[in-house]
Amino acid sequence: MSRNPTRREAILAGGIGLLTLSAPALVRADTMTNPRHNTSGFRMQDWRDHFDSLGKGVIIADLASRALHYWSGDGGDYRLYPTSIPISEELTKRGHTEVVRKRIGPDWTPTPDMRRRDPSLPAYLPPGPENPLGTHAMYLSWPAYLIHGTHDTRKIGRPSSSGCVGLYNEHVAELFAVVQVGTKVLLL
Repeated sequence: MSRNPTRREAILAGGIGLLTLSAPALVRADTMTNPRHNTSGFRMQDWRDHFDSLGKGVIIADLASRALHYWSGDGGDYRLYPTSIPISEELTKRGHTEVVRKRIGPDWTPTPDMRRRDPSLPAYLPPGPENPLGTHAMYLSWPAYLIHGTHDTRKIGRPSSSGCVGLYNEHVAELFAVVQVGTKVLLL
């Protein structure tokens, strides 16, 4: 003998069916709106695995996990920031370098290679909201490689630079305040 489902059972069954059909869309929507998915999970780093001493401080830019780690010279200050990374492996430089200069309100002159790749780039941009270097820049010993801010917050957590390591403007301002010229840097 078959029984007819009650109204409550029918509503529950229908709701479960709708949820089952829409679950992939809900998962997709979550991954598109959840900001954690814009940056990969940070991997822990230990400065001792890469440097003999802290000196004036050390920075490890972990390109795989899109994170910048900073330790002060006395080891008492550790900071972790999400970053942008180079758009391609050919634009990525890895290895040891150091901060050789710092500048608030950097201006920007694209390299000849950048202008070959994108002829629409201007020859020069003064400091300001259109400047891709953001509000602060720390120049590395490698020519044309910097740790800098960005006015375009969509770039953080993504491959979007021509080789530099980009940070949110508020993060680069914090880091700029504590990093000294001579801070050792490793891009890995």
